[in-house]
Amino acid sequence: LLAYFSAWLKRHHPAAFFAGLLNSQPMGFYSPSQLVQDARRHGVTVLPIDINYSEWDHQLLRQPMLGQPMLDSRAAQNNQPTLHPGMHLGMRLGLRLVRGLSREGAQRVVEARQRQPFRQISNLRQWAALDKRDMEALADADALQSLSGHRHQSQWQIMALEQPKSLLRDEQYQNASYFDDGVQLPVPQVAEEVLADYRATGLTLRAHPLSLLRERYPFSHCKRHADLAALGNKRFVRIAGLVTCRQRPGSASGVLFLTLEDETGNSNVVVWQRTQQHFRQALMTGQLLLVTGIVESKDNVIHVIAGALHDYSHELSNLRLPSRDFH
Repeated sequence: LLAYFSAWLKRHHPAAFFAGLLNSQPMGFYSPSQLVQDARRHGVTVLPIDINYSEWDHQLLRQPMLGQPMLDSRAAQNNQPTLHPGMHLGMRLGLRLVRGLSREGAQRVVEARQRQPFRQISNLRQWAALDKRDMEALADADALQSLSGHRHQSQWQIMALEQPKSLLRDEQYQNASYFDDGVQLPVPQVAEEVLADYRATGLTLRAHPLSLLRERYPFSHCKRHADLAALGNKRFVRIAGLVTCRQRPGSASGVLFLTLEDETGNSNVVVWQRTQQHFRQALMTGQLLLVTGIVESKDNVIHVIAGALHDYSHELSNLRLPSRDFH
């Protein structure tokens, strides 16, 4: 019965289904990143964390027909819009995803914002009485983009606010509400943004790291998750992905189950005990793994039985692509 209810909700109300799962984290087998990717593959519009709109929890959005504005659930309740067949629900990510942000600080943000929206980063610092750690956590998560433009600019402005008042050159700068040193930093490259997203929130709405690495060796020789179904049963395969889950259930007789995430989905990898022993270091510490093994496909359920695991986590730190590639 629970399985049926879950399937029905996912089919008919996918935004509510995924918002509910994300608001119940940590739980279950799937990470927030996997859930958000699956939501987007099912047509759910997912908007990023925004200091002027995000609540602590993830919120439903009412997305009208093309050309009409999208409303947060809070605004929708106030305006009481009429739903019609052209409307469907999306989702706004919540402040709960921001690593290092205190629950108390987030609550003060929401309360201060109800009086008037934040127009600049100094407003946020003063009105919500946030400490340096909360401010930096929000900047790292790019939650201040609507105030500064991008995370580097947010971090710079926070640093400027931390300077002793005696160092400020002009009387107008003594009032932090209007402080702006005029420095404009360059926009981060996409690859840098992606890695920062994962570091600060555990997920990204930008390009997936594997899509940025796909043309490089050895990833150019790997199949994607979306390719596995066409390979057939008992075929050799080489896949790569971010490690999003490691599980060793007590009922599995020591077998470890690994989930690898790439730009097309999540692959389930079965690692027998002997393989665990041979590749223990890569298995236990790797963030980006390349796995060679055999595809097992039955009744539309696909697993990869791992024969070898190789740690390519260093490729994440080396991920720097020319910005011209993303114009």
